[in-house]
Amino acid sequence: MLQFSSFLALCLVATLVTAGPCDIYASGGTPCVAAHSTTRALFNAFTGSLYQVKRSSDSTTLNIAPKSAGGVANAAAQDSFCAGTTCVITTIFDQTGRGNHLTQAPAGGAAGGPDNLASATAAPVTLNGQKAYGVFIAPGTGYRNDATNGIATGDAPEGIYAVLDGTHFNGGCCFDYGNAETSAHDTGAGHMEAVYFGTESFWGTGSGSGPWIMADLENGLFSGQNPKNNPADPTINFRFVTAIVKGEPNNWAIKGGNAASGSLSTFYSGPRPSGYNPMHKEGAIILGIGGDNSDSAQGTFYEGVLTSGFPSDATENSVQANIVAAKYAA
Repeated sequence: MLQFSSFLALCLVATLVTAGPCDIYASGGTPCVAAHSTTRALFNAFTGSLYQVKRSSDSTTLNIAPKSAGGVANAAAQDSFCAGTTCVITTIFDQTGRGNHLTQAPAGGAAGGPDNLASATAAPVTLNGQKAYGVFIAPGTGYRNDATNGIATGDAPEGIYAVLDGTHFNGGCCFDYGNAETSAHDTGAGHMEAVYFGTESFWGTGSGSGPWIMADLENGLFSGQNPKNNPADPTINFRFVTAIVKGEPNNWAIKGGNAASGSLSTFYSGPRPSGYNPMHKEGAIILGIGGDNSDSAQGTFYEGVLTSGFPSDATENSVQANIVAAKYAA
């Protein structure tokens, strides 16, 4: 019996390593409808392009794919292509096949544009000892897709996770990843649902001095139902952070954890804030900016997804185990 139990445990570990986050979400009945990463494939069988870089010397581009199906990005191909010049990330491809790619964000209600593109080399990391690059968002940098396919609208349920650099942040608005307005203008409370990470304290806050994982729901960053402070939303002190926001009719949650070890914790779960039920999500996708193109924030993004449906805690726990198994390291 002990040998059989050990065999089952080994099978579970192997499953976590071989199944990508989006395979896990699909198994849980909440499939990915957008999947973005410059570090690795988020489906076990994915072999397509993860992102595109452009070099300044001759403005040519190169698409970067994983080194093998379901694997880590081919950073060596980027290094060779960008040798002796500088490169920026022009596109972060959607791995779901829905075409929800992220490209240079246009002007919006809060800031002109187009926004800057991220340096392709400013955020090196390793995954299981293999070199890769994240998306280094400096103030003024942002990515967006306003014409998406399959992203939640209205009060439809969805889940969002992002793996971020827990040491790269500021108090500007707003380092977001998630669902936003299709017009790049503020169209009112409840028209967004996005992961936020940073120390912006004009709206909501958590405990301590931050940074915090919060939700940008438009016209407010929320750490819980209370529009101001949620003492259960802790200051984050991990180098690599898993940040989760998920929502369904009059119910939503914020979760987080160390992307390099351990499990997830729930920082809030319960009803929507006053004025945010029902939601009016519009289905655009943003990275590094607010829904109206507020672009004074900074942060680093490694991977993230948006799902169709409200993921279960069990599904998210398996996704977290997969992220930990990827062994992000500086």
